Amino acid sequence: MKRLLKLLVARRLAATPLGLAVLGAGWILGRRRKRRRAEREEHRPVPRYGRTAQENVRAGHP
Repeated sequence: MKRLLKLLVARRLAATPLGLAVLGAGWILGRRRKRRRAEREEHRPVPRYGRTAQENVRAGHP
């Protein structure tokens, strides 16, 4: 449902020059956000004991 709504909004915005500018800006910002998230995931430290921090606490590890 969300994808359909996005499609309908994009089609409506693409019909006007201002809408195209808005879509372009959103596309650029989305790419930047996706790239930053990928970089953070790449540099994330590996959890001790092969678990997340919350799982370590539950298991009694520091």
